[in-house]
Amino acid sequence: MIPSLRNMKHFGGFVVLWLWMVEALENCPDACKCIQKNNVEGTEVKCSKRGLRHFPVQFPLDSWILKMGENIIQELPANILTSLPKLESVNLERNSIKSIHPQAFSGASRLKLLNLNGNQITNLPTKAFKDLLNLRFLMLGQNQIASVKSDMFVGMRNLSDLDLPMNSLTTLPANAFEPLVALKVLDLALNHIQKISPKAFSGLEELLFLNLDNNRLKNIQAGIFKTVNNLEMLVLDNNLLSTLRSSMLEGLSNLQELYVRKNSINSLPADVFRHTPKLTQVALSGNQLHTIDGNMLASIHGLQRVYLHDNPWKCDCNINSLVQYIDQTRANRGSLEKLWCVSPEEHRGKPMHKLKSEGLLCHA
Repeated sequence: MIPSLRNMKHFGGFVVLWLWMVEALENCPDACKCIQKNNVEGTEVKCSKRGLRHFPVQFPLDSWILKMGENIIQELPANILTSLPKLESVNLERNSIKSIHPQAFSGASRLKLLNLNGNQITNLPTKAFKDLLNLRFLMLGQNQIASVKSDMFVGMRNLSDLDLPMNSLTTLPANAFEPLVALKVLDLALNHIQKISPKAFSGLEELLFLNLDNNRLKNIQAGIFKTVNNLEMLVLDNNLLSTLRSSMLEGLSNLQELYVRKNSINSLPADVFRHTPKLTQVALSGNQLHTIDGNMLASIHGLQRVYLHDNPWKCDCNINSLVQYIDQTRANRGSLEKLWCVSPEEHRGKPMHKLKSEGLLCHA
């Protein structure tokens, strides 16, 4: 009996699929597991926690994802990804990588995610990522990177998220991130940054989120944020700032959320938020504020949440406008009801939202 044409086609398709699977399994590194999923024309290579000391030299040609975290790889030699044209994701987190060859990622033009978190990288080679034209996410946290320069990021015109927390950065030089014209998220938390060049963020016109939490900033020069005028969220928590002036926030006309918690700020000028008319959330808890102008907060018409707790509030006549603001605002009541008087003695320990203006005196 002659088989039908349809059956022959099905059989031919099965043979092609079987040969493809055999080839993939043959090229799978010995210590790894290679999986092909029905809905993806590519192989997922799982090599995590396999004690690998070196980057494997052979992979299935259709490798789509490489998972190689938690091994003991120390270096990334040249051209390790050149033969993998379909590769989109590489995870090398928590290895022992110290050195990256300048051509390590040559040819990986379809790569979208590269995770190098938790290694021992001290320096990024010049133009090391220049072939990663479609990379969206670059994760470099928990390394020992001590400096960043624009030539490190050449070619990365589509990068949207750069994570550099928990490194050893002390300064941000001019034009440090200039090639990253599509960057939307920049995480620089938990470094040792003390100085930021006025042009450090040049080129980052698409940036929406900037995290500078847990650094050593004592001052922010006027105009530093002028080049990131689309920024929507700025985090300056856990620094050493003693003041916050309007000039520090110049250019942030689209800023919606500002976090400056746990600094040493003891006063705020009445015009501090004049460059940030779109603020919806302000967090200033954990500072050294004794008083602020409630009218300043009332003038920010879209303000929805204000966090001012854990400050040493002095409840005298100078805090009248803040008491009135708390009484009249529709902003988050729960947070504002956590404000307690520290002085003078007659009001110590009292919740601020229960004070009356006529009882707030200033002694000569």
